[in-house]
Amino acid sequence: MPIVDNAVYVAGRRIENPDSLDQTFEYMQANHGMAWIGLFRPTRDEIERVAAEFSLHPLAVEDALSGHQRPKLERYGDILFTVLRPARYVEETETVEFGELHVFVGPDFVVTVRHAEAPDLAHVRRRMEATPELLRLGPEAVLYAILDEVVDEYQPVAAGLQNDVDEIEDELFADTDAGLSRRIYELAREVILFQRATEPLQGMLDALLGGADKYQVDIELQRALRDVLDHALRIADKLASQRAILENALTVNATLVTQRQTETALTQNEQVKKISGWAAILFGPTLVGTVYGMNFTHMPELDWQWGYPAAIALMVATSATLWGVFRWKHWL
Repeated sequence: MPIVDNAVYVAGRRIENPDSLDQTFEYMQANHGMAWIGLFRPTRDEIERVAAEFSLHPLAVEDALSGHQRPKLERYGDILFTVLRPARYVEETETVEFGELHVFVGPDFVVTVRHAEAPDLAHVRRRMEATPELLRLGPEAVLYAILDEVVDEYQPVAAGLQNDVDEIEDELFADTDAGLSRRIYELAREVILFQRATEPLQGMLDALLGGADKYQVDIELQRALRDVLDHALRIADKLASQRAILENALTVNATLVTQRQTETALTQNEQVKKISGWAAILFGPTLVGTVYGMNFTHMPELDWQWGYPAAIALMVATSATLWGVFRWKHWL
């Protein structure tokens, strides 16, 4: 069975490491302790065994099995079901990789179901075991620690995205390649996906704090949850700012691309004018030379003494006239 860790805690300290779920349940009852079970990509049979031991709601179990859930917080009687989307930033591809974490919190147990490597719940467990005064506050304290870890791991993701946004701002007015528009669009998509993973946290934490008095959550734990909420709001504000910058950058880049294309077209048009002007200038002498090069016997002025100089003069005059006209029109 893919149990990453399985322990029973009493007064914030680990007292047993059960070899099976049956033993876990027995130790909990015998010592009035709290169980914390970590599962990694369990099968249907494996998670249903856990569900049977702790009376987990079938709908929540189905969500944990199917995966691809949005972040949410739902209560089934005295059991709280939480879905989180941990994230990791991949610098090489400028993308955000998302995991999925399901947390069942009951009166005396916590069951975590991971579908990805992140977050490092072993780190969370070590942190909690190092502070038994926090762990003794019960399953809600474990949920707080998991939320805190997930939100903390959002910080480097937001920082990585911000670095890319800064690079795009620097490149925006530089003479860059056409791939900048694609990069802006793809980065904006990553920011939007990240927003979808983080924005529900505000409502989830507000709901936890709203029910704190009803479910007698320790005041220190409430303060800790407010700190997590503050961090989540900062992340949300940062992502909103990044999204606005990228949307503006996409608009500005499109404008700049259009402007560059217009300038290129105008430059090409000027070149076409010059080519057309010189072609017309050369057409005059060509026409005269062609007429008098037909070699017909009966042609005007064939026996004229000044015929050749006159033809040359006509060619020069035609070309000079056309050149003057085109210069006057600023074609040349």
